[in-house]
Amino acid sequence: MSEFKGRVALVTGGSRGIGKAISLALAGAGAAVAVNYRERVADADAVVGEIRGHNGSAEALGCDVSVGSSVQTMVRTVEERLGPIDILVNNAGIAASHGNETTEEEFDRTIAINLKSAFLCTEAVLPGMRERRWGRIIHLSAMGARAGSRSVAYGAAKAGLEGLTRSYALQLAKEGVTVNAVAPGLIDTEMTRMLIDSGSTTARIPVGRAGTTDEIAQAVLLVVTNGYITGQTISVNGGASFC
Repeated sequence: MSEFKGRVALVTGGSRGIGKAISLALAGAGAAVAVNYRERVADADAVVGEIRGHNGSAEALGCDVSVGSSVQTMVRTVEERLGPIDILVNNAGIAASHGNETTEEEFDRTIAINLKSAFLCTEAVLPGMRERRWGRIIHLSAMGARAGSRSVAYGAAKAGLEGLTRSYALQLAKEGVTVNAVAPGLIDTEMTRMLIDSGSTTARIPVGRAGTTDEIAQAVLLVVTNGYITGQTISVNGGASFC
């Protein structure tokens, strides 16, 4: 499959879980992929190795995407090594806390990593996308953006991502750049395995199971492929949002 041959994608938090699946799917469709990571370089190197093992092009880039100067450096490095960025997937994030109280420090950190980072990365790639009049930006939201979350910081950050999606989509609609969000439900990842194994969460999902990371990646490919979809949030949750 070479649908995205000649395109360059940047996936933040692209070394594990959903981000890894998205990185591999984009590479499988022909894109050169920059795999961003914050701490676990071995995971990012493994994803890059897998892509290169299938004759794809990829680079691993460490960066704290909540820091504007670091994001600008990362984007310049991607452009030097792989070329201009056509596809941005803002996947980097931290999980919700489950306590009833949120400290100011926790709130600030959650907003910075889950929301501010998407703004910083989007602003960094937009000049080139506008100049070329082609771009695809995808934010990874969550069911908690609309249903609410036990973590007020996480819920606020994900709701902010969906607002960011609609505002950028409106601003960029006539410039060849689409902006969408994908909102996963319960997905089988390292972080959710204990919940899934308990069976208490999957019992409330109409399709009766957790989703896979590949199913989220497929939704990302959809909005990258279809230039008439913009400003939308694609829910991928096994029907859980209407229960």
